[in-house]
Amino acid sequence: MTESAVRPLRADAERTVRTILEAAERVLNRNPSASMEEIAAAAGVARTTVHRRFATRVALVTAMKTWASQQLASAVDEARLETAPPMVALYQATANALRVKLSWGFSMNTALAASSESDELMAGVVASCDRLFERLQKAGVLRADVDPVWARRVYYALLHEVCQNRRDEDPDDTDALATQLVDTLLRGVGSPAAQL
Repeated sequence: MTESAVRPLRADAERTVRTILEAAERVLNRNPSASMEEIAAAAGVARTTVHRRFATRVALVTAMKTWASQQLASAVDEARLETAPPMVALYQATANALRVKLSWGFSMNTALAASSESDELMAGVVASCDRLFERLQKAGVLRADVDPVWARRVYYALLHEVCQNRRDEDPDDTDALATQLVDTLLRGVGSPAAQL
């Protein structure tokens, strides 16, 4: 167990870790095979500083994945999925999730590191979203014959597609994307005149 896992980091050490994680996200998003030296240079710290905080590349990527998962879980919590009106919660969760996923695309999608903390956080996000989709159905937003879990999976697929195709976009400009994504989820892309 690392020393930082045993006791909280001092504020300056915490800032250094955050700087390294943010630099690693930028560098690895552009070049997944970038070296620790390149990450250190992008963070403006010595390579030894990176290695002191993260003994291996896997440890760094695991910390990135955990950090990104924490940010996503916080963003979803801020949307108040349990208490806000369901449509407000859906829109806010979408905008918040897009901000995190666009900023932390490499970390959110990496399969290079396993993290039980990250897995636990993401399981909590899924459970919250499932409850939101049940609320949407009870409010009449989703049809009664639609499985809410299936609707949530479609929603996640839309989120993933938006993030894959907008990686280089400004993560602060997510309101219009959130509106378009929610509209696509709830109304589809067919013409109102289209019939099955």
